[in-house]
Amino acid sequence: MVDPQHRAGPSATSGQEYQPASASGWVDAPPRMGFFTDTSVCIGCKACEVACKEWNGVPASGLDLLGMSYDNTGALTANSWRHVAFVEQPRPAGHHDAPFAGTPTGDPVSAASAATAAGTGSPTDTSHATGTDPGLPPGDPAVAARMTEFLGMPAAGPPGRTGSAEGRSDFRWLMMSDVCKHCTHAACLDVCPTGSLFRTEFGTVVVQEDICNGCGYCVSACPYGVIDRRVDDGRVWKCTLCYDRIGAGLTPACAQACPTESIQYGPLDELRERAAARVATLHERGTPEARLYGHDPADGVGGDGAFFLLLDEPEVYGLPPDPQVTTRDLPRMWQRAGVAALAMAAVAVGAFLGGRR
Repeated sequence: MVDPQHRAGPSATSGQEYQPASASGWVDAPPRMGFFTDTSVCIGCKACEVACKEWNGVPASGLDLLGMSYDNTGALTANSWRHVAFVEQPRPAGHHDAPFAGTPTGDPVSAASAATAAGTGSPTDTSHATGTDPGLPPGDPAVAARMTEFLGMPAAGPPGRTGSAEGRSDFRWLMMSDVCKHCTHAACLDVCPTGSLFRTEFGTVVVQEDICNGCGYCVSACPYGVIDRRVDDGRVWKCTLCYDRIGAGLTPACAQACPTESIQYGPLDELRERAAARVATLHERGTPEARLYGHDPADGVGGDGAFFLLLDEPEVYGLPPDPQVTTRDLPRMWQRAGVAALAMAAVAVGAFLGGRR
């Protein structure tokens, strides 16, 4: 529940970026917090999904894989507050993505030192030379290459052996951990009739499930299709950006569990600076398609509290290219409705007075 002691009237500072927490009445609100998800380092491990479910007690989503993807969640739902999207793209043979490109640093590793590190030999024993392909077990390269057997599937070789002579595959995986965007101008807040949805002091949007009446207005209002109702009770559920954790100074569970730091949590202004620097680095390393999504305060929702670095168009990841807050025309609609009501009342009064004469 929102503590009335921390509320005040709406306020806005001219010339500065719109602050949703202050506009919602929070006095002396802390810096706005959010997520920056760098998809260029996402490995699709789904640790974020598991951590989210574990911490928040979110029910299981089932174990059936989809026919279109190596995925068992498919989309953000009431039972999937984090969703790792798997996008398989055909690429020209030999195509090289360069998120990790650069000049290697450190001393070269010899076969002897590699064998010692693996526990298969002594520093002077080079009889256990490592295989030539990454991931193959130690041993003679010719023997190691035969460890993966052909299973008889038509036009299928061992994994990772398709594509060009250099071993590059003819497709690539794009992976993205999707989540509620915690919009600056959140349509779900505008349409909620019970106050179940509220803006926290951190600028995030949280559902109070004990107040939700299951009307579903917020479901249709969300421009990203994030909010969803559970079948068993009809109430809506979504990411809270771990409101209980960040209020205690902790990192949200998904960001804490991410092994590659693809999901980064912190003050939104700092995340935007970090994201811009990351995009510049990727462009320098030969990945010109890298771009930010949801970071711009001038977009149709006023910028997102959870934004992304993408390696392709937003539509490839199932994101709308130009999201718009669905309630942007509500003030004008109410104004016109009021004018129409006054006009009808004036006509009715005029007709009544004219009839009496």
